[in-house]
Amino acid sequence: MRLLVTGITGKVGSNFLPAFLKAEKFAGWSIRAICNNRIIDHPGVEVVRASLSDAAAMRAAMDGVTHVLHMAAVKETPALAMDVGVKGMFNLLEAFRATAGTRQFVLLSGDCTVGHAFQHYDAPITEAAPRRAYPGCYALTKVLEEVMLEQYGIQYGTNGCCLRAPWIVEKDDFRYALSFVDQFGGPAWSQLLSTQDVERHARSASVPLLHDARGVPLRRNFIHVDDLVGAILAALDNPAAAGQLFNIAMDEPVDYGQVAQYLRDTRSLPTAEISTPFHSNWLDNAKARLLLGWKPQVDLQDLVDRAWDYVRAPDDPRIIWYPG
Repeated sequence: MRLLVTGITGKVGSNFLPAFLKAEKFAGWSIRAICNNRIIDHPGVEVVRASLSDAAAMRAAMDGVTHVLHMAAVKETPALAMDVGVKGMFNLLEAFRATAGTRQFVLLSGDCTVGHAFQHYDAPITEAAPRRAYPGCYALTKVLEEVMLEQYGIQYGTNGCCLRAPWIVEKDDFRYALSFVDQFGGPAWSQLLSTQDVERHARSASVPLLHDARGVPLRRNFIHVDDLVGAILAALDNPAAAGQLFNIAMDEPVDYGQVAQYLRDTRSLPTAEISTPFHSNWLDNAKARLLLGWKPQVDLQDLVDRAWDYVRAPDDPRIIWYPG
């Protein structure tokens, strides 16, 4: 078996590779990575230096491949987002279906396709919910990727599997997502607060307690990268994943009220209550639990403790793979 991977140098890819190489299930598999701007140097990985927008290069890279894991993504840079999310996806799928012996195409998508906090849902969001992206080219490309994968299954019988993840965090990401000093991700405090309020909360080391459009603590979906990697490994070469879309999220969305209370109780951190126009949503992971036998290991308290207890070594700088 040969696995072709895109996005191997990113947050998910850099965690996926050691887990894949260690997994007994994939002993004897070889791995090939398509890299463009960032290159990996690993004895267990064959590197193809190419852009996903190069159709001929994708056909060549697919030679001898049985499985594809497409994780590469670009945020709000329209030209690059189209190259990766539209041209790249099309080129990979075309090469995949034209190559003898290919078995499975796995796409890593995101809850931007259902609008996460920007869209209102009356019930938990299942895989049957309509796609309702929020504004921006990133969410649009993810919708198009999901639809392309789905349609290739209908048109050509391609065996595709889509894993739809919310905000992916590792190490101390979650701590910085709640920071008024060096914020990681969004919403940007400048969109919700005055400069004076941001500075005041930063001085007091306050924890933001976001309220949703109804005025109650916001609930937003997250997934720890370890749990997402576990889901990818569970889906790869799994007959139960054939033609399926799975929500890969924590069992419950993160409740900002519970986070604030937990940090008050355990670390004596004050709370800054903030009104937002966002909606609380619940990404239902029941299908993945049932069909893949997967379940997340990181709950809310573990998510917080991991982020606050993490101590960076001098050779472990914070890397922002992309904002949010």
